[in-house]
Amino acid sequence: MAKWRPKVLIGAVVLALGAAALVWGVWLRDEGGGDLADRCQGTLAAEEARAFFGGGELKARGHTGDWVGRESQWCSVWAKGDPAGPLLRLQIRPRAVYRANGAGDEASATPIGQGWNGSFAVRPQPEAAVLVDCAPLAGKGLYVTAETTKFAEELSAGQLLQVARLATETARSAAGHFSCEGKLGERPASVDRTDWTQRPVAQAAGTCAGVVNVREAARLTVTTVAEKPAGRALTEQCSLERGELGLFHMTAYYGPSAEQEMYLDGRYPGTAKDSYKRSVPCKGAIGTAYFKLVRTNDRAPDGTSGAHGTSDPAALNRLLDSFVIASSGRHGCPTT
Repeated sequence: MAKWRPKVLIGAVVLALGAAALVWGVWLRDEGGGDLADRCQGTLAAEEARAFFGGGELKARGHTGDWVGRESQWCSVWAKGDPAGPLLRLQIRPRAVYRANGAGDEASATPIGQGWNGSFAVRPQPEAAVLVDCAPLAGKGLYVTAETTKFAEELSAGQLLQVARLATETARSAAGHFSCEGKLGERPASVDRTDWTQRPVAQAAGTCAGVVNVREAARLTVTTVAEKPAGRALTEQCSLERGELGLFHMTAYYGPSAEQEMYLDGRYPGTAKDSYKRSVPCKGAIGTAYFKLVRTNDRAPDGTSGAHGTSDPAALNRLLDSFVIASSGRHGCPTT
């Protein structure tokens, strides 16, 4: 099955990693740390952090700094006396920051669910991200990410769940701190780690549900879809295929993820050539949602490489319109 991931431009990656290195570099485990209740302006979900480490004494550090021109909070938590153990990291920042990071920028993420606009990803370290309506903050939103430095296979199922809960419960606390008005979800009871699922087009049930009907699929010679569970993830994708051959992929971006993708497409227009795009105004922290359809370059069984799906603009626009309606509807955005 052909899998496609959103483009990552070298310049953007260097900038993002450089900024992250400057921020995360301020914490050294042997420098001690403060009380958990004082971290991130008192918004860190301390009980969730303690549950991740299974009790014991923890160390924590926090820092307020600039992230792409906006004041943001960073927190780091670890177990005292365990220099080889996992590190938990949190970032709390306003929605106005256009550069996404963490699970919110990952098309292979699954929705956190439980009423949140949020994503959970394992790539290969577990990450979570949630977005909350928050009129007092720049961009009318609060964006919280959580991650750990350990690979998923090194962690228990309970620890994976705690990464998601650290993001949601810190967001709940931070929403109170910033007087956010947005509706908050419930504390997650589980995390969905479903991988890409390939199904016959008529059985699409996730991010490809409602995108292409059987008659249209026959005209486009689409036989299968590759999809993730549907919900309110901050980036999500649907791929249409002919057997194992990729034909088209469609991606939806919400919140900081949308801001980043629109910025990159404007800064590097050559990378968006031959793609079909839509923008949809949404309420609150999501802001403008952004959608793209790209013909997938793949290698056919006969060895030929290239874009094998139709190039008919009318057909491709119909596909993208269907994807926009299905995805934006789940996220509470206008569908007409």
